[in-house]
Amino acid sequence: MNPAARHVVIFRARVRRMDAEYGALAAQLRELALSQFGCLEFVAATEGDQEIALSYWRDEADIRRWKAQADHLMAQRLGRERWYGSYRVQVAAIQREYGSP
Repeated sequence: MNPAARHVVIFRARVRRMDAEYGALAAQLRELALSQFGCLEFVAATEGDQEIALSYWRDEADIRRWKAQADHLMAQRLGRERWYGSYRVQVAAIQREYGSP
């Protein structure tokens, strides 16, 4: 994890279906968040019908700007309509970090 990260956005969803459009849009938005909105790191995994994505941020202002970005808003709408049966988003402050090389 990037040591500058002070917040994490946890996105969990039950996947209804994934298709090529989903993959392309997810990759495009990931790059946009990383290059223009202050996202420091983004990782995602899918197992069965469960998806989890973790994005790491320096501050809540960047998270709010990203949440309101037009392409991201469109993707949220498409997610509700097409790809996800349900989802949950949590925003958390990172209290402590430790690890091993």
